[in-house]
Amino acid sequence: MIKSLFAGTALILLSSGFALATEAGTTVSTPCPFGDCAAAISLAYAGEFDIATGTKVDGVELGGLSGIDFDPATGHYIAISDDRSEKAPARFYELSIDASAAGIKDVKVLRTVTLKTEKGEAFAAKAVDPEAIRLGKDGIYWTSEGDAKQLLPPFVHVARPDGSFLREFTLPQGFAPTADNTSGIRNNLAFEGLAFLPNGDVMVQTESALNQDGPISSLTTGALARMIRYDAASGEPKAEYVYPVEPISQAPKKEKGWNDNGVPEILALDDHRLLVIERGFAEGFGTSIKLFMIDTEGATDVSAIASLVKTDQPIVPVRKSQVLDMRALGLEPDNIEGMTFAKGTDGSDLLLFVADNNFSAQQKTQFYAFKVLKRP
Repeated sequence: MIKSLFAGTALILLSSGFALATEAGTTVSTPCPFGDCAAAISLAYAGEFDIATGTKVDGVELGGLSGIDFDPATGHYIAISDDRSEKAPARFYELSIDASAAGIKDVKVLRTVTLKTEKGEAFAAKAVDPEAIRLGKDGIYWTSEGDAKQLLPPFVHVARPDGSFLREFTLPQGFAPTADNTSGIRNNLAFEGLAFLPNGDVMVQTESALNQDGPISSLTTGALARMIRYDAASGEPKAEYVYPVEPISQAPKKEKGWNDNGVPEILALDDHRLLVIERGFAEGFGTSIKLFMIDTEGATDVSAIASLVKTDQPIVPVRKSQVLDMRALGLEPDNIEGMTFAKGTDGSDLLLFVADNNFSAQQKTQFYAFKVLKRP
């Protein structure tokens, strides 16, 4: 946590096209995820707030919000844009969100902060792909997916509150992209999830499988995605776990249409349990958002295993249990990519989600709030 992150902020009000997709107060509960009743979780839907694509902040189009975190010291949020320094330099926003158990009343942009390179410069166009953001004790932690086509590796950076570079984490072996695609990240399927465990460790989640770890999800099979456990202080990797991504849940509505499924974000519950978003998409159908709880206790450390599909070693993945299906709840989620626990304006405990609109006129920057009734 960083106290007094910003000063002298500019206030920008955002209009909302508000729509309730399901009744506020609707509750979803999982009393014993993966058979562990001590991990019981219960959420109550609070409300939605949408910002239309095309809304501008200081002359720059707002969008691409792919990660969000709450600062309890200020009651504000930070949200990162996945704009690859094309519409404006890579950046994050400080937000004020009026959210409570009664819903989300408004969202305000307080300030835009440019993220800087090690040389103190703004990132050049297409030199970075920001995806996740979290507040740490010593700075702002954020990820870039890199670009496998350009052989740009993914990274985790720590920045000061003004966006200037502080330090970089060590990239484990096997993650750097390769020209022949025999190993390393797949394009646009790299460092999407970022979470702080209470003990100070940092978890980083790939969206789908590395090239050497087998195929990505299809309609009939899932994928094996790696989760890296880092020591936050040193930036050195400590372990890697296997997260089994679900098969794609919906076929496209036209022949040879696009569909996919992957992990856009993770969020810690305690030192070994986390929440994981899986986001599926099928052309002509739309987006499916499912929330899972996982437990890393007992999972195999696969950091020394070069390929998950070319090994004789037994591998135990993380335990996993579904706790929320937004469509099954009656919601119409857009491209949800960020989530954070937060304290509502009424003092209630909230779980808040944000959607990346891809700067598309057919999408929207969408916020969902759920009241947390019970959690580990």
